[in-house]
Amino acid sequence: MGISIKDKSNYLKGLLIIARKDNQLAANEKKIIRDIAIKLGFATDFYEDILKSLLANKYIVGNPILFSDIEIAKSFISDGLKLAYSVEVLADNKIEWIKKVASVNKIDEKWFQEKLEKFKSTPNFWMNSELALYSII
Repeated sequence: MGISIKDKSNYLKGLLIIARKDNQLAANEKKIIRDIAIKLGFATDFYEDILKSLLANKYIVGNPILFSDIEIAKSFISDGLKLAYSVEVLADNKIEWIKKVASVNKIDEKWFQEKLEKFKSTPNFWMNSELALYSII
């Protein structure tokens, strides 16, 4: 599946929004963001600069993101949950924002809850799961 430049940008932007919801940027979050940025084709200096200034960047607005395709949105939701659960202390506002993205993209609530429960019920599930983006690129 081809992903448009806009969807690629929104995918990365959405992950950055999730990562900074708790006003911290953990090593696990940086790794996931780097892996996805590389897969999406972003230049190293571009995403490294963003990571360095993420917490102070006022241009990354927190509005829920609308993707052009539901499969891209589902992939984003899965990777967003992986990112949210990659930190030691989960910030509830991360999950709430991801849920808003699911709603904006008209993703079935049951599907979202099943994904969420998988992460909640399996400690460190995020470590052993491949990024969802890999299955659509």
